[in-house]
Amino acid sequence: MLNLQELIDDTKCFRVVRELRWPDGVSCPHCQTNKITKRGFHSTQPARQRYTCQTCGKQFDDLTGTIFEKHHQPLRVWILCLYLMGLNISNAQIAAELDLAESVAQEMTTQLREGVVVKKSLFN
Repeated sequence: MLNLQELIDDTKCFRVVRELRWPDGVSCPHCQTNKITKRGFHSTQPARQRYTCQTCGKQFDDLTGTIFEKHHQPLRVWILCLYLMGLNISNAQIAAELDLAESVAQEMTTQLREGVVVKKSLFN
């Protein structure tokens, strides 16, 4: 059986998140300034860039303030989950494809749907 997770590259996932989140360059999620300093990468997720804001002094990373923050699943699993949701695949099938418990797949799809609704409401 083909493992979908092996087809997705963490570095590319984080790059795409950065490009979508900050199309005009990285800005602080706390004060919105673009005066930031890169400060290396996360210790357990080598593609996850860390930053320090030069204005407010707060530290953040690529996922701070997103629905992906503070979750144990790798970003590539979230991206694959979102992709499979777009194919209208059931949570049970998503769980099987991503080798997750059904309850975990249910929680992820719920959070992704809620995140899409919030994002959509910001543009209306």
